[in-house]
Amino acid sequence: MQLIRQTAYARAGLVGNPSDGYNGKTISVVVEDFSARVTMYEWDQLEIVWSQEDRSSFRSVRELAQDVRLHGYYGGIRLVKAAIKKFVEFCIARGHRLHDRNFSVRYESNVPRQVGLAGSSAIIVATLRCLMEFYQVEIPLEVQPSLVLSVETDELGIAAGLQDRVIQVYEGAVYMDFTKDRMQQHRGMMCGIYEPLDPVLLPPLYLAYSTDISEPTEVFHNNLRARFEQGEQAVVDGMKRFAELALEARHAILDQDPATLARLIDENFDLRRSICQLPKDQVDMVDRARAAGASAKFAGSGGAIIGTYPDEAAFERLTGNLIPTGCKVIRLNLRATN
Repeated sequence: MQLIRQTAYARAGLVGNPSDGYNGKTISVVVEDFSARVTMYEWDQLEIVWSQEDRSSFRSVRELAQDVRLHGYYGGIRLVKAAIKKFVEFCIARGHRLHDRNFSVRYESNVPRQVGLAGSSAIIVATLRCLMEFYQVEIPLEVQPSLVLSVETDELGIAAGLQDRVIQVYEGAVYMDFTKDRMQQHRGMMCGIYEPLDPVLLPPLYLAYSTDISEPTEVFHNNLRARFEQGEQAVVDGMKRFAELALEARHAILDQDPATLARLIDENFDLRRSICQLPKDQVDMVDRARAAGASAKFAGSGGAIIGTYPDEAAFERLTGNLIPTGCKVIRLNLRATN
């Protein structure tokens, strides 16, 4: 029996986000401490097995309500189903012949939910990798993020950009350029320019996240999207500056200039705070990290922060400031991409 296992990691936006959804530029890194894992094997019928996140039995209505806030109405099942559907349509449209064997597929994930670490797209990326192996279909690396994004935007109506999917496909650390004149069509998908960065060039990085429930990504991004499309000048100018910060951060990384990178990370958050009403407890996370001598910004839409720290003493202060508030703090250890 053919047994396939694939993994996709959580991610954190280092600089530039959320401009990826607005023809901007970003730098992101994977968080290998957290991942989605998908297992697929040949079966007599096509079967999607429910995971621990797809519950239908609860001890109370309050527990049900909390589960929906954390996992949505269908957990990850909708993500797996949509990924399969989109993969089949992609293959048929491009003349790939798929064999008639069926499979059973299941997923599991330990990515913290609702803190902006891209747990949903990790499930889709891992599912796509299983499907490519099961059907022996090769999809170019630069095309895979766009295909994953189409699963979420076209099939599920989730507001999202390419950043999360790019870093989860490429892994390591990646600089991404989504400006209109750099976007190109490959295999019917619009793709940006993706440049892997050697993680050795990065200074020490940390990630901290809240263990409390935060707002879903869609809440933050939908509001910002509407304001951008209405031409609100502060938001339009902000997206331009986010992109500039990513380009400047790329130079700082290549020059191994941690002080400049830290300044750019801080400016990224200050800019976001200037155009958005942010939850006080999440702003407090950033303030506490900065008080410890670290740089800090949101890793995604909120609930998790990322930044650099200059030395072990600063990391100790960082954990001392954040852990009492209910946050978990980890060091990010990046490996070079393949």
